[in-house]
Amino acid sequence: MTIPLDAIQQRARLLEDIRAFFKARNVLEVETPLLSHHTVTDRYIESFEVENKGFLQTSPEYAMKRLLSAGSGSIFQICKAFRQEESGHQHNPEFTLLEWYRPGFDHQDLMDEMNELLMMAGNFKKAKRYAYRDLFKTHCDLDVFTCSDTEIKQQLENVNTSDLNRDTCLQLLLAEKIEPTLGFDSPAFIYDFPASQAALSKIRQEDPPVAERFEVYINGMEIANGFHELTDAKEQEQRFKADQVYRKANGLRIPEIDHRLITALKNGLPDCAGVALGVDRLLMCLMNKKTINDVIMFDWQNA
Repeated sequence: MTIPLDAIQQRARLLEDIRAFFKARNVLEVETPLLSHHTVTDRYIESFEVENKGFLQTSPEYAMKRLLSAGSGSIFQICKAFRQEESGHQHNPEFTLLEWYRPGFDHQDLMDEMNELLMMAGNFKKAKRYAYRDLFKTHCDLDVFTCSDTEIKQQLENVNTSDLNRDTCLQLLLAEKIEPTLGFDSPAFIYDFPASQAALSKIRQEDPPVAERFEVYINGMEIANGFHELTDAKEQEQRFKADQVYRKANGLRIPEIDHRLITALKNGLPDCAGVALGVDRLLMCLMNKKTINDVIMFDWQNA
């Protein structure tokens, strides 16, 4: 055993509380494969490939959307997920994920429910919400929807930005100047991202268009990422293909598109919102720990 018994007990209590939270709301617990034929095309996530078998899943999202398409209604899952990331104080290759989906919700509704879950789990204060655009105006004096790429890169003084695209620079700027200020007196939600960062979320057509997604921060650390889910199969396939083009241009592995997911979208994914929450990171916040190794019974070095 690599962590104290009280840490193991607190994890068990948290999982029990999460299940009670969703049971009270008639959200069905489900299980989906950890090993699957396909994986994400996401530009910034690398999967573990299992020889001749497929991929360990970085998230249960695709399979859960297939369940939603088949008429499951509201569902949640607590599972292991796997990502090829460097181990660090916030990262372990294997981690515990809570993911849930709510038909009839948009991203604002799901932020409300996320706030309720956090207040239940840790007696956190009511979360504060910040539009992505407003945060960059406050912390960087930039209107990221209208400013030039050069203006963004000028803010990254210690980074070689010559080969970096606009969104990568924005993500670096967010991590460097904004994230460290978020979520210390209460959880912080960032919402309405640039449309170019939509991933699997809907884009709201206004001037300028915005991606209906959000991220959650506590103590300067991202703990969750949620979407008002894209339901258009054609648009989703186009985004997957754009990911493949990006990955090829950057010398990354090019996963095949998960056509089972595309078929599920064609069959009809209900209008819904979904979110993935890192259980280990939430435990770090609840227990005031600085490293993920302090809340995992067997981290990668001891697995």
